Amino acid sequence: MQAKVDCSVTRLALAFSLVILMCAAWPTLGAGEPLVVEVWPGTAPDENGNIGAETVRMSPKLDRKQVEVTEPTRLVTNVTKPTLTIYRPPKDKDTGTAVLICPGGGYWDLYWQLEGEEVAAWLNSIGAAGIILKYRVPRRPDEVKGEPARRPLQDAQRAVSLVRSRAAQWDIDPRQIGIVGFSAGGHLAIATATSFERRTYEPVDDVDTISCRPDFAIAVYSGYLKAKDKDQIAPGLNIPADTPPIFLAHGGNDIISPPEHSVLMYLALKKAAVPAELHVYATAAHDFGVRPIDHPCSEWTRACAAWMRHQGFLKPPTQRR
Repeated sequence: MQAKVDCSVTRLALAFSLVILMCAAWPTLGAGEPLVVEVWPGTAPDENGNIGAETVRMSPKLDRKQVEVTEPTRLVTNVTKPTLTIYRPPKDKDTGTAVLICPGGGYWDLYWQLEGEEVAAWLNSIGAAGIILKYRVPRRPDEVKGEPARRPLQDAQRAVSLVRSRAAQWDIDPRQIGIVGFSAGGHLAIATATSFERRTYEPVDDVDTISCRPDFAIAVYSGYLKAKDKDQIAPGLNIPADTPPIFLAHGGNDIISPPEHSVLMYLALKKAAVPAELHVYATAAHDFGVRPIDHPCSEWTRACAAWMRHQGFLKPPTQRR
């Protein structure tokens, strides 16, 4: 029995070491501890807390045919108390822009490291605050299938309003609050960017009187955007006239969330006259995150930063309004 335990510990240590080596090429987060804030003042709407204790674990090693980053990465699941984890950029780079980060995980888990912390580090490197949204997962049995998961959308809507309400305190421009998501988190980002006309919960306090419309959205290898067996966007996703600009990126060989999800969303946005940009990277699979890997898909971060600058969200600190 002792030999088995030692072997398991060794494998876990090797997995952590490999993840650290893979992340070494990317900018690290600032030395200061991030600020962690609860999204709701008490129990979140529709939350009965009957899913067990919140858990952090390592993902299994994945098949290279399915994903670009196959190494184990840290996951969070069984979330009943949503939080914001706020990473600030260096003062000399701070543009005043803040971006909520929605990690993916199929609405079962949150890929906290690959699609949360590493994304915050990238955003900090281009002068934006990275705010990781720990939204509620797994998806509960009473959620309507085929439509945006209600509890995660409640958390995201509240998070946008909460960040905007603290803009002065956190030195954020309230007109420069975006949202980025990956895989299922990309679906949540799109749902948040298109569902601002009506909240999915009864107002809790004064924070809920503040707009929950993000100023821009970024969706990367998103799932759940396409209707089943139909070439149209999924039920529950509507595109109001005032939908903010949206940037989409996808892998051409993604078999987990095929690129049609982003292509159809892009066409629907263009039809609604919403500013949108789409990048599909031939031969790229799922889960490439923001890591500088040996594939052109890793260039999406550069394209996205250029798009953000063009939209006016990455002005130098000297030009902050």
